[in-house]
Amino acid sequence: MKSKGVAKTLHHTGPARVMTVHDVSAYLRVDPSTIYKLLRRRQIPAFHVGSDWRFDIEMIDTWRLAQGKAQGKLGV
Repeated sequence: MKSKGVAKTLHHTGPARVMTVHDVSAYLRVDPSTIYKLLRRRQIPAFHVGSDWRFDIEMIDTWRLAQGKAQGKLGV
């Protein structure tokens, strides 16, 4: 039985995947020092948890695609 006039909503299926510097460096296949350099230059999306940096995987994927388009290729 279908309900009329009921809006469909998206339901969050689980927690966002959050990565550490080590995780994101492995994910992007670069040295952790490269990640720290990008952080210093504010060129990679990240946030602090206490004194540690964290990265949302969806934001990293979006950033990576934008970098590929800007350089005319995909990837880092």
